[in-house]
Amino acid sequence: MSSTPSNKPATLILLGINHNTAPVELRERLAIPTERLADATRSLLHQPGIREGIILSTCNRVELLTLQDESPEEAPATAEANKASLLRFLHEYFAVPPNDIQPHLYEFREREAVRHLFRVASSLDSMVVGEPQILGQVKESYTIAREVGAVQSNLESLLQRTFTVAKKVRSETQIGSSSVSIASVAVDLARKIFGSLSGKTVLLVGAGKMSELAARHLIQQGASTILVANRTPARAERLAAEFAGPTVHTEAISLADLYTQAPRADIVITSTGAPQKIFDRSHGQQFLHARRNRPMFFIDIAVPRDVDPRMNEVEGCFVYDIDDLQQVAAANLADRSREAQAAETIVSREVDKYHERLQSRDAVPAIKALQQQAEAVREAELARSAKRLAGLTPDQLAAVEALTRSLTAKLLHPQLTALRESARSKESEE
Repeated sequence: MSSTPSNKPATLILLGINHNTAPVELRERLAIPTERLADATRSLLHQPGIREGIILSTCNRVELLTLQDESPEEAPATAEANKASLLRFLHEYFAVPPNDIQPHLYEFREREAVRHLFRVASSLDSMVVGEPQILGQVKESYTIAREVGAVQSNLESLLQRTFTVAKKVRSETQIGSSSVSIASVAVDLARKIFGSLSGKTVLLVGAGKMSELAARHLIQQGASTILVANRTPARAERLAAEFAGPTVHTEAISLADLYTQAPRADIVITSTGAPQKIFDRSHGQQFLHARRNRPMFFIDIAVPRDVDPRMNEVEGCFVYDIDDLQQVAAANLADRSREAQAAETIVSREVDKYHERLQSRDAVPAIKALQQQAEAVREAELARSAKRLAGLTPDQLAAVEALTRSLTAKLLHPQLTALRESARSKESEE
């Protein structure tokens, strides 16, 4: 990174895994529920050499964005130490062996870290390009990191710019013109499985944002009965009431009745934050027996997963997890490729602008020092000439003041320009 408040060198590093580099089996081992995010961020900040940090944990990614101490004299060794510090945090906090994580990691530094962050917040790196949820998730991670003191001036500036870029992408392209999300892709998959959702019964397990989005799409596709189960009964009841209508029957069911009510459903969509599997192979056997072997489809969009993948071994049970949605998402990307390219252009332009600001900021201390020195010389010369200027009127004194300031500014201009150009050249060489 450029300068920091301590005026010591620092490096911006982003380390992570996502749906493109790691299977859901690994992502669920590193997933951090919202209620643990503050604790995880504090632990990250306590790693050696880390000044600022933020953790983004979603169903499709876990990323650590950090500002770390840098030693220009030992750059290669420092770079490896910085990466090792983040890898050690992942290993220690999640009790996952480094060898399980390392093959799936990606790493970005400085400019490329900024570009990646801009792309993530703009939903260009999402499984479903254009989905709107990711920006809210980035903002939530930022808020938590700020509350625990992990975001200071450098990351504050970067994150605020990130939110501006994401908004710009939304307003200047059509990438988010229709409602697209993991939930909508899940519903599309259910529709393709059945041909039609008309008359089907759907069970939503979890009444969060994903379930709400899924319910909207299910109704659009003709589902006639929607059951909602949630850890908080009031939330399930509110969601059920919200979507009830003349052609749609909705019903909130208690978690205590989940396993007796589940066989009513043709499709089960799960999106909870439960740390353990909700449905296993034995449940599948029970459900199929109760349904007289009519098939039952599970679409698991939770990370960690809610449905044991071994349920696929039960004849008549079909389980799709979040990685299975990528094929459907790929078709969505093809439809949005033109808008995605326009968004990429905006991101590239904004990365350039952001680094121009950083380069100018690098030159600021030297510029201020030069201006202060010149001003001190100007004031000293005026003081030395005070007796000779004593007979001037106030207007004439003001004219002399303006003249000396103008001459000082013109004499400084070539030197200030050279300082700014020097900062830019240094950045381009790096």
